Amino acid sequence: MDTRVDVKQYMHDLGRAARDAARHLARAGTAAKNAALLAMAEGIEAREAELLEANGRDMAAGREHGLDAALLDRLELTPGRIAAMAEGLRQIAALPDPVGEIDELNYRPSGIQVGRMRVPLGVIGIIYESRPNVTADAAGLCLKAGNAAILRGGSEALHSNQAIAAIIRDGLESAGLPATAVQVIEITDRAAVGELITMREFVDVIVPRGGKGLIERVSEEARVPVIKHLHGVCHVYIHAAADHQKAVEVAFNAKTQRYGTCNTMETLLVDAAIAAEVLPELARRYEEEGVELRGCERTRAIVAGAIPATEEDWDTEYLAPILSIRIVDDLDAAMDHLYHHSSGHTESIITEDYTVARRFLNEVDSSSVMVNASTRFADGFEYGLGAEIGISTDKIHARGPVGLEGLTSRKYIVLGDGHIRK
Repeated sequence: MDTRVDVKQYMHDLGRAARDAARHLARAGTAAKNAALLAMAEGIEAREAELLEANGRDMAAGREHGLDAALLDRLELTPGRIAAMAEGLRQIAALPDPVGEIDELNYRPSGIQVGRMRVPLGVIGIIYESRPNVTADAAGLCLKAGNAAILRGGSEALHSNQAIAAIIRDGLESAGLPATAVQVIEITDRAAVGELITMREFVDVIVPRGGKGLIERVSEEARVPVIKHLHGVCHVYIHAAADHQKAVEVAFNAKTQRYGTCNTMETLLVDAAIAAEVLPELARRYEEEGVELRGCERTRAIVAGAIPATEEDWDTEYLAPILSIRIVDDLDAAMDHLYHHSSGHTESIITEDYTVARRFLNEVDSSSVMVNASTRFADGFEYGLGAEIGISTDKIHARGPVGLEGLTSRKYIVLGDGHIRK
């Protein structure tokens, strides 16, 4: 039998079940959704050993197949990451339920009242690579926002995702919600992705999380709306009026706290007026951590160990211990660099000059813009969203970390009392 026919039928069955579950979730009360979320959190903690065992099989297979260090880091579950998954679900449960919220309710001259109500999107398809914690984060956020979810994790995390999915199903059923409200695709055939992103009758929006190649494919082939960011070339700019110690600590953290994430700094911009003060100390600390430094000509005059940066480096998301450094003349030169090379994800300025900080916030066109803070904070958990479904660098519907509000839309409601239009 043709495998693609099997995949098509399998995916349509998932889609139909998700659409039915979405109708049930749209009328589910906050108490039921929260009960499911808390049951999931408890299950994740109680079955930590099971999750670590499943993840161990994925990690062993990943090493055997030559996955690089960044992908293995994304794939790995540790006791700390498992605890963070559970905490993320509890935070989502503690957040206000956005579904049914009514605002902007006003009387019109005709006597009718017109307002807007927040409602679920419906069925959300999520495609992601490596990180199994996305399974729990995505399930929790979609559920709280009243959406059904179809999750397609990478084949490298198959055992981890299946173990988490089993806990999610148990949590849903314990709260009286349909187990099909969150479905994890259990086949690894790439044709499943092609079906998911074109099933307009069943899927309302697609969220791809992963490498640039995956996101480009989804963006080009999808017939369903997509919430996405292509890549995260994030910057820290150390301004002339920066506090020396703050600059060193923030720039060091933004690069080395974790290498394989989209909010990790990939290019450091340093004002010429302060470069000789901060770069030697930063270079020493980076080199102790094994970070390869690639610099412009002025950078290499200060940092002897830096290798020449190419034009390609300014546009590269390394997801690895590699950092590009450019010395710039002033704020305008820094923002000019961002205009040409930013991916629109996250940029941070280190400065004690309030006027300069305000200009940076106003003029830098990225989904997150920061002052005196590490780019690693560009994250739904850190922003108080409980978790995130992904980062969006689009400008329509959702931008930045996508939490509960990004997984809903608003419809107009009209209240009348027999009103007719004259």
